[in-house]
Amino acid sequence: MFDDIGGFLMEVIAGLPGLVIAMVIHEYSHARVAYALGDYTPRMQGRLTLNPAAHVDPIGLLMLFVAHFGWAKPVQINPMNFSNPRRDDILVSLAGPASNLIVAFVALIILVLMAKFDFPLSEGLLVVFNLIIIYNINFAIFNMLPIPPLDGSHILRNLLPYELARAYEGLERYSFIFLILIIATPILHYVFVPLQRFIFGIFQSIVNILL
Repeated sequence: MFDDIGGFLMEVIAGLPGLVIAMVIHEYSHARVAYALGDYTPRMQGRLTLNPAAHVDPIGLLMLFVAHFGWAKPVQINPMNFSNPRRDDILVSLAGPASNLIVAFVALIILVLMAKFDFPLSEGLLVVFNLIIIYNINFAIFNMLPIPPLDGSHILRNLLPYELARAYEGLERYSFIFLILIIATPILHYVFVPLQRFIFGIFQSIVNILL
């Protein structure tokens, strides 16, 4: 029992930086891009900040450790404030996953540079950096799933013809069921693992060329 508790605490300590960074950067990027495109809603709600308190949902963060499924505080936007609502909603939706991939790539560069210049890397610090990379890649992949209300669903909805988009929006009432199904079955594993390896492989190839 105590070994299990100790293992869980170690997972929390090592994984907390990666999860908080992934959540904060993801939601902040949504807010920043929406604001840049003319929607002042995120600013009025205090989301144009990197302060974790503005973006991290404590229960959602805990659920990520306990059930490997959690959530941050979603950034609310009003697409009617955009000059081109469909295009700009896609850009806002892409901003979160894109920012997570950038963070993962930068973390990998820092890790490689520290190893290259013989920076004293403890096992704990190595685990923290690896989890920052993994969690941010996973955040990007998960949020691009076309399941309402994830970012991927916003992108797909805005690309569909009007009638199909309306029908697709109707699926949101079942989104929690869909999420539970893919988390409780091996489906997500078959999506995450190949994509995670593919993205990490691309990052490694780029870093090898640059450094």
